[in-house]
Amino acid sequence: MCGIFAYLNFLTPCKRQKIIDILVKGLKRLEYRGYDSAGIAVDDGNVIKDGGNAIRLIKKTGKVKILQQEIEEVVANELDNDLEFTSHIGIAHTRWATHGEPNALNCHPQRSDTKNEFVVIHNGIITNYKDIKLFLEKKGFVFESETDTEVIVKMIKHLFDVHQGNNEPITFRELVENTIQQLEGAFALVFKSQHFPAECVAARRGSPLLIGIKSLTKLSTDSIPILYSTDQRGYGTQNISRQESMTEFEPVGPNKAAEFFFASDASAIIEHTNKVIFMEDNDVAAVRDGHLTIHRIERSLDEDSTTREVITLKMEIQQIMKGNFSSFMQKEIFEQPESVVNTMRGRINFQTNRVMLGGVKQHMSEIRRCRRLLFIACGTSYHSAVATRQLLEEMTELPVMVELASDFLDRTTPVFRDDVCFFISQSGETADTLLALRYCKTRGALCLGITNTVGSSIARETHCGVHINAGPEIGVASTKAYTSQFISLVMFGLMMSEDRISMQERRKDIIQGLKKLPEQIKEVLKMDDQIHAMAQELYQQKSLLVMGRGYNFATCLEGALKIKELTYMHSEGIMAGELKHGPLALVDKAMPVMMIITRDSVYTKCMNALQQVKARHGNPYLICTRGDTETESYGYKCIEIPEQVDALQGILTIIPLQLLSYHIASARNLDVDCPRNLAKSVTVE
Repeated sequence: MCGIFAYLNFLTPCKRQKIIDILVKGLKRLEYRGYDSAGIAVDDGNVIKDGGNAIRLIKKTGKVKILQQEIEEVVANELDNDLEFTSHIGIAHTRWATHGEPNALNCHPQRSDTKNEFVVIHNGIITNYKDIKLFLEKKGFVFESETDTEVIVKMIKHLFDVHQGNNEPITFRELVENTIQQLEGAFALVFKSQHFPAECVAARRGSPLLIGIKSLTKLSTDSIPILYSTDQRGYGTQNISRQESMTEFEPVGPNKAAEFFFASDASAIIEHTNKVIFMEDNDVAAVRDGHLTIHRIERSLDEDSTTREVITLKMEIQQIMKGNFSSFMQKEIFEQPESVVNTMRGRINFQTNRVMLGGVKQHMSEIRRCRRLLFIACGTSYHSAVATRQLLEEMTELPVMVELASDFLDRTTPVFRDDVCFFISQSGETADTLLALRYCKTRGALCLGITNTVGSSIARETHCGVHINAGPEIGVASTKAYTSQFISLVMFGLMMSEDRISMQERRKDIIQGLKKLPEQIKEVLKMDDQIHAMAQELYQQKSLLVMGRGYNFATCLEGALKIKELTYMHSEGIMAGELKHGPLALVDKAMPVMMIITRDSVYTKCMNALQQVKARHGNPYLICTRGDTETESYGYKCIEIPEQVDALQGILTIIPLQLLSYHIASARNLDVDCPRNLAKSVTVE
């Protein structure tokens, strides 16, 4: 949801064309986050009176490729493409509209005035923007956009003018600190100013932001101590020598050339450098004269760390490329035989039937003493918890609550010290889930994270957790992350029950079922042509009902969500046991129905539901167990999946629905990687 990218080259000569290419490519790496407009800000080469460069904004609604065409036109007619900058900061942004419709005025970067003295890019929502806007309008500022972001950049301009008028020197970083103290809500911000050439200041509260560092020589340190503008007693720290406090981050030796990258996501940086620093809430990062410093306005009592570590990313550029596939989503569906292996690798011993999740091992005794388990998530991550709830209740013999994060917060749900709370999020930055985590943490509960992103907010703020190791997921509609989350939660249940003698046979069956999963997923993927043919029959329909119960109910919910996300077709996941309580009224010969019926403990009940659909002249498509001729005889068309342990069926039954939604969307000529109005990482409430 919105994408931030900025590139600062210090003592690294770059022609304008190269700078623009880096910015545009960074935006393309962030397209999957969801957006409706894009823009960049670069120096135009005209020197202003205080030595800085005038700033040129180029903004456009639509895709990044449309922005790229606009940039090429502007550069060809108005700017010198070969102009070289020894030091320069360029910023770029993809906007997902929250305040104001998608148009050039509302697009980012937002500017302070018609001279573009200050510009900013922003991810998040400012909740008190109306109050700030009223204050600034009284000061004579005229607003040109409908965005909440414009108040930020006009506030910094106001503060700059006040200090200039009083002849009080102030740094760029201090201006930003004074500005963000006026803001309420969530934000990740990167600022650029013609008054502070080749300087960049970034700030974060609630929305993700990281810094990549690239240099020809070794870096001066592996971590950066944090500077505090005021300590707990209110004393300033400006008199501390920079060299003595070791607060600067720069290359070692006489060659001080360096490049800095600011981004919402590591995927935009990885092709340039694998050395990154993840900013935390209330951090302010400033690059001045090639030196990076990190500041906080004040020290809080519950602060866990006073440094920011330089982390080496293990992501490969090939992981975020499409390869031979037509879309990222298709690639990620077909990666699932490998991604489930990566989730289990080193954690399950199939010879001894032992399961060991290193991230939660030290907390297992505390978890086993808890009174209940709470699983809190949104969207697809929520469905992974629904899918495993029945097994977790069986394996742990504890009450298991599965909560939508937004509803959990709205109800101010009671949470106790002997609760264990799981927070599931592919990105690790989902706003509602993150707020729920902080809510539970303040109430003393043990908090575990299930994420796919190392260094994410949830990964850092939870007490322990499991990294699902699914690999980068670029498509907005989650596929391989769902199956990896599913398996991670199953492994947790197996770990919880390892000392229960009565469950050893059940555990063994599930573990051996997990061993067979990769090959069985490959078998399901071989039915792609059959599913494609089914999609050709369905793509002109306006609705599709997906029914099942027991372990397959979550598959119905997740499958219906995929169809809604990708095809814009109405779809509903229905508990088959609820058919007579309303949904049966929708069934007739014109209503497409997909039913999931496998040979498990609720098979007979599902067959009753199937008979009811047939009695209303329905012609259901079926997903059933291979060789089940009795069930097949009632279906219009059938997709057969390999036989698997009941608790793991959901992994095999969801893949046909992932493929079906993909093929229906393709038949409708829709963008399967970036569905309209949706974002990959939902970083606002």
